[in-house]
Amino acid sequence: MPHKMTLTGSATGPLREYDRYVAFDMREKGSPSAPKGLKKSTFISYTVFVAKKAFNKTGLTKKSIMHEKILVQGEPTLDIPIDECPGEIGVICFQITVLPNKNDKEANDSNDKKEAKKEVSKAQEEVAATKQEEKQEPVAKEAKTVHPDVKQTPVQEKKAASEKKQQPIQPKGTKDVVSFDDIIVPEAFLKTRPNPVKTEEVIEFVKRTGHLDKPLTIEKETKVLKDGYRRYIVAKHENGQCSGCL
Repeated sequence: MPHKMTLTGSATGPLREYDRYVAFDMREKGSPSAPKGLKKSTFISYTVFVAKKAFNKTGLTKKSIMHEKILVQGEPTLDIPIDECPGEIGVICFQITVLPNKNDKEANDSNDKKEAKKEVSKAQEEVAATKQEEKQEPVAKEAKTVHPDVKQTPVQEKKAASEKKQQPIQPKGTKDVVSFDDIIVPEAFLKTRPNPVKTEEVIEFVKRTGHLDKPLTIEKETKVLKDGYRRYIVAKHENGQCSGCL
């Protein structure tokens, strides 16, 4: 079973490119305190071999690899020629990851803390605003009871309804409302007999809708009927009043 190993640190030498892979050297120091009776371990040099495709995904360059802290996971190999593997141990890399810089990590942590403080402050402000609204609500209710709306008496309501009912509804397109008592029908209209069929159609329309299909045409100054004699007869017979367009 192959031996898996993990390395962390920065490259100690320049990046070397080959046909399908790249290589670079790393160095790791052993534990500073060896077991009692044993000698302390020394630095061990490694040569790491990474496929170009995996290396390009990291965003590392020939210059940045010397300064970025990286994590390499792989297994040792002894089958690499010495000219390609100057390190004491060759490592076939299965996974390579760029570790966050300490300063960047501190900056990110600081930003996260600031955002958290802002959210807490915003939540506290919302709670305070809610409490303030709850305190003001009883005052608003009390003020509402101090100034009650003045209700009309049944007599006043009946009078207002009667006045509203008496106001004539002015048809669309008319300029004023005229009572039938004020309309003057010319002698020429009085001598004619409206078509019974058309008259019946107007009567049916009035019964169905409650109003004429068209307003009467009346001269403004003289109140003389100019047009709509048939509608005048039907309206006078059905309602007792009508509106005319002056």
